[in-house]
Amino acid sequence: MLYKEQIELNRIPRHVAIIMDGNGRWAKQRGHERSYGHQVGAETVHIIAEEAARLGIKYLTLYTFSTENWNRPSNEVAALMALLFDSIEEETFMKNNISFRVIGDIEKLPTHVQQRLNTCIEHTSHNTGMCLVLALSYSSQWELTEATRQIAILVQQGTLSPEQISSELISQHLTTNFMPNPDLLIRTGGEIRLSNYLLWQCAYSELYFCDTYWPDFREEELCKAILDYQKRERRFGKTSEQIS
Repeated sequence: MLYKEQIELNRIPRHVAIIMDGNGRWAKQRGHERSYGHQVGAETVHIIAEEAARLGIKYLTLYTFSTENWNRPSNEVAALMALLFDSIEEETFMKNNISFRVIGDIEKLPTHVQQRLNTCIEHTSHNTGMCLVLALSYSSQWELTEATRQIAILVQQGTLSPEQISSELISQHLTTNFMPNPDLLIRTGGEIRLSNYLLWQCAYSELYFCDTYWPDFREEELCKAILDYQKRERRFGKTSEQIS
């Protein structure tokens, strides 16, 4: 039986976050340059986004380019920026009623990429289906530092007292303040770490790691992860008896 046939559509996680890992290794295993893996990985993004929308996932957040990725060879960074520009297809978003958002230090991106992103965000803003979020030039440490700086300025200005600082206030100053925290975080590629991704937001997320490289991650792999999620008991610090 397919995994898709086993999942309960009334218990789909509201927010799924994915660390899309393994593009380069996938390409090297096949005798190609790393950039080829990124190209095939971009195609996978469209496949998974459409499947997630069909399943009823409300938010899909993809770790696309981290702040640490700027340290990669300049030719690879340039290729990734060109691929990002070319792979933003508004037609796919409109066809599937998907809205588009971006989180991260966007001002570091090339100007023409920023313009392409902002245009897509504007044109899809009225779509009412799933929200696809790309984490670009993003890291949790950068995000938390920025939030801390914003709050410190408010305290300095006298509009906020230290006693008013709460976890809710911090969350309001994060770039993810428009969506709920992830219910499920998936990492492909066999690595078992979070790599500076949504650390605050994933405090109580269910974590799922698989060996499949991102270019090979397809609809059944997504459904397998969701089925695994549905078999878990989410207690949020409470006991099983309290949950039941």
